[in-house]
Amino acid sequence: MEYDEMGTVKRIEGELREKVAGMGIRVGKKVRMITKQPIKGPVVVVVDEANTSLGLDIAGKIVVEMER
Repeated sequence: MEYDEMGTVKRIEGELREKVAGMGIRVGKKVRMITKQPIKGPVVVVVDEANTSLGLDIAGKIVVEMER
């Protein structure tokens, strides 16, 4: 995802599902990226009007279908 793009979570890899579910990130949820820090920094997304920060390794295991 790029800055300010929105999409729907389609798949979350393995045991990561439980970890990110506590952050409100689940299959079927809409997410919007608000920041992406350079050089392996975190990604900040909005889910249900709450900001959530994810490491790039975690974000890379979440598949999001972009809205057009």
